[in-house]
Amino acid sequence: MAKNKKRGGIAVFVIILLVAAGIGIYTIATDSSRNDGGTGFFNNFIIRKNYIASLYIEGVIETENKTYNHEWLIDTIRSLEDDEKNKAILLTVDSPGGGVYESDEVYLALRDYTEHTGRPVYAYMTTLAASGGYYISCAAETIYANRNTLTGSIGVIASQSVDMTELLKKLGVKVETITAGKNKNMLNINSPLTDEQRAIMQSIADEAYEQFTAIVAKSRGMKIGEVKKLADGRIYTASQAKKNGLVDEIGTWEDALSSLRKELEDNESVVTTFRYEKKDSLLEMLSEAASKAGKTDALIPDAIRRELMLGISYPAYIYRK
Repeated sequence: MAKNKKRGGIAVFVIILLVAAGIGIYTIATDSSRNDGGTGFFNNFIIRKNYIASLYIEGVIETENKTYNHEWLIDTIRSLEDDEKNKAILLTVDSPGGGVYESDEVYLALRDYTEHTGRPVYAYMTTLAASGGYYISCAAETIYANRNTLTGSIGVIASQSVDMTELLKKLGVKVETITAGKNKNMLNINSPLTDEQRAIMQSIADEAYEQFTAIVAKSRGMKIGEVKKLADGRIYTASQAKKNGLVDEIGTWEDALSSLRKELEDNESVVTTFRYEKKDSLLEMLSEAASKAGKTDALIPDAIRRELMLGISYPAYIYRK
């Protein structure tokens, strides 16, 4: 009898570990300070109440990092679109921006959500909603900014070129790259940038810039010329952004929610928070360390790595601090 109880206890423990491992990477979390009923899991999958989705977009907008996962975000938006119990999305944006591709895909997914369902999207900006973070916010019909928000940074970084040919020569290091095509090796550290290559990368930046400014103009009801006067890459304070028509209101998250409820004429729907959080296992941490050790850029000091923004996919809508 005692042995059976012991086995039963072990079995329960193992099941708990498996469940925890299964949900550890992708988390649908509930922030009690910003939730007026139920947890995300039980509210959406068991009780099935009508709800407003409080969707967080945090960190650099790229494939995946500690606070952002692109696949998770797109899948979440599409799931919300398909869920009739969902009544609206309230974005909370805290991001310096990121890749052109990823920023645009999120923007389009949010626009599809509204066009296919007729449900509103609101955006609330926290500390920083710059470049790609602002780009995504343009999918919202109403944008709220905290009074201490920094936003804007409407511009593009197409690439970065570090010419180390002279340094390598002084060090007695000869790096040779075998290519076919005269521009195949451009932007490599062992190849000075030519005027033609500079023009190639500038054309990419210009095209992405035209796309960005057109989206801002459409979202904010502005003429493209007015947008381009503001779109020199600078950041704006919340009050400056409102004065220039880049945001609608300055207030708190609660103000944004209250305004959204007023539009919906709905004080009954609960608020459910969707927030990505990656929890690395020990194996993943060791694997990442081993992977970095095998890369050339791992030899570059952290200060230089931060300045060069190694790891960012270009072209990018990103604000550089």
